[in-house]
Amino acid sequence: MKRQLILEDGSTFEGIGIGSLRESTGEVVFTTGMTGYQETLSDPSYCDQIITFTYPLIGNYGINHEDFESIDPAAAGIIVSEATVEPNHWQSTSTFDELLKVKDIPGITGLDTRALTRKIRIHGTLKGKIAAMEADVGEIAADLAAKALPRDQVKKVSTHTPYTLPGRGKRVVLVDFGAKRGILRELIERGCNVTVVPYDISAEEILRLQPDGVMLSNGPGDPTDVPEAIKMVKNILGKVPVFGICLGHQLLGLACGVKTIKMKFGHRGVNHPVKDLETGKVMITSQNHGYTVDVTGIDETGLVVTHMAINDDTIEGYRHKHHPAFSVQFHPEASPGPTDSNDLFEQFIALMKTSKKAGDQVCQNV
Repeated sequence: MKRQLILEDGSTFEGIGIGSLRESTGEVVFTTGMTGYQETLSDPSYCDQIITFTYPLIGNYGINHEDFESIDPAAAGIIVSEATVEPNHWQSTSTFDELLKVKDIPGITGLDTRALTRKIRIHGTLKGKIAAMEADVGEIAADLAAKALPRDQVKKVSTHTPYTLPGRGKRVVLVDFGAKRGILRELIERGCNVTVVPYDISAEEILRLQPDGVMLSNGPGDPTDVPEAIKMVKNILGKVPVFGICLGHQLLGLACGVKTIKMKFGHRGVNHPVKDLETGKVMITSQNHGYTVDVTGIDETGLVVTHMAINDDTIEGYRHKHHPAFSVQFHPEASPGPTDSNDLFEQFIALMKTSKKAGDQVCQNV
């Protein structure tokens, strides 16, 4: 069955429908990964977005039980040039199309993804709708242009109930703004006792849990849409070590007084080079974000920039001068992507140990 993607500027792209045949509206973005389509689809940071895969063939190794980053993908839709109907991999349990049907996610295949990606790079991300061929293009385009994007994505993907994954190591509170399973995996592999809490938890509630450290997870949308989280971060700074990833990185910045700005088309993919300014090392990183921290005035915030994007000089990481807190815009847990920056989790463990020793010394002196 033919389907079309209608953009807010009135342009259309025609193709063949895959997955669910319902209509769906979202922000149209593109990702440049050659593999990792299952992890990308299930990344909660894609909530309410229509994902365009720039790699021409998607689904060739099928879907397995191991590579989900969340149980219920929150993406609004999928755009691919070609979707494999006969995958070949020993772990494969279903096709890409079958997964989309089960999860009720609409998609289109057979359209010119290069032309669509070029349009986004020129004009920036655009709102779009996956619709039937008989849909009124002018009416839908006008409606898309008039309506603002949703602002409650974090609420949609965050856990509603706290839960704990036991471990014998450091006690970590993971604030779930749309956390990928990969972050949990990295903490658990290091023996951490992880308590996952909702996005709107207060600083007082976190401190009552007496954690050795707090992890601020990735998540979707505009960081200024979660003011309760900004307040929480302000009130835990200096009281417990903090490590932020992606949205968590932006929230740490906002809590320290910097501003965030929406990027033209964001960073999404698994091949983004980032330079560690303190070591000179260049890493290839996995990224998925549409906002970035504004460099203006950052020197007055107590933050020191530690990482920069090679392609566009945007801020990719910083640490606090006076408090045990640091964050990165990219994804050190990867999934998908390279694990060049995986040792940042070791740095978090070391920071918690150092802070614990300093706290114990203060108590002894008192």
